[in-house]
Amino acid sequence: MRSSNPVFSRRGFGRDNGYAGFNTAPQAGGPAVATQANPYAQPTGNPYAQNPYAQQQQYGAPPQAPAAAGRMTIDDVVMRTGTTLGVLVVTAALAWALLPVGDANIGRSYGIGIGAALIAMVLGFVQAFKRKASPALILTYAAFEGVFLGVVSSVVDNRIADGAAMQAVLGTMAVFAGVLVAYKAGWIRVNRRFYGFVMAAALGFILLMAVNLLFAVIGGGDGLGFRSGALGVLFGVIGIILGACFLALDFKQVEDGIAYGAPREEAWLAAFGLTLTLVWIYLEFLRLISILNSD
Repeated sequence: MRSSNPVFSRRGFGRDNGYAGFNTAPQAGGPAVATQANPYAQPTGNPYAQNPYAQQQQYGAPPQAPAAAGRMTIDDVVMRTGTTLGVLVVTAALAWALLPVGDANIGRSYGIGIGAALIAMVLGFVQAFKRKASPALILTYAAFEGVFLGVVSSVVDNRIADGAAMQAVLGTMAVFAGVLVAYKAGWIRVNRRFYGFVMAAALGFILLMAVNLLFAVIGGGDGLGFRSGALGVLFGVIGIILGACFLALDFKQVEDGIAYGAPREEAWLAAFGLTLTLVWIYLEFLRLISILNSD
């Protein structure tokens, strides 16, 4: 599959390239080789086995279906991710402009931002447990998440650290580019061990943050101190590293979806996952910058 997008071009993620890419054949657990006796044998472990174009082939790479077959491509993922992030950025910009964070308005603006975050969280959980992607649900999630990010970014930028939002954006872009290059070059190998390590680390991280929040609510202050001082900086860096690992998992998901002949609608799920990860990284950068600039 050739992509017209220069970032995900054949040189970076094409099947003819020797690096780990979005269109390479699955390794362990992937489709078995088809035989002349049964050229349409269903691949073992293929979640899209009902797709007639997800069959095995003799030369190691997934079969190339006609464009009209409705298979997911890199361009589909890029376009839908761009659309989702575009909605998020627009609503964030509107929230920044229309919800002032001065002394007289910060309570109302922050309340709206927290309400938008809760709605976005509910929508995110609903989509996460749905069997199929819902573009309307994903875009609505992005809109409410954007409102929350706009308010939080405005608060940090105007009241804690001038220019923090732009620094967080640049940091997020740098992490995305770095992981993309590392994944393309094969420096990051996403396998069962990597997945298990990342999930265990993420679970531990989230539990610690939940305990810290609980202590903060009960006892006041910053709870156990995981979000302030030197310990806060350490956990901020860990959060960013976890976000980078999530990006690698997202890239692997896209790669497997294309290799197994996922339907085009699955590109929305890929866009949803990438958006969640980028929001995570951005918030961790914003929190880290806040800690470094706080009195």
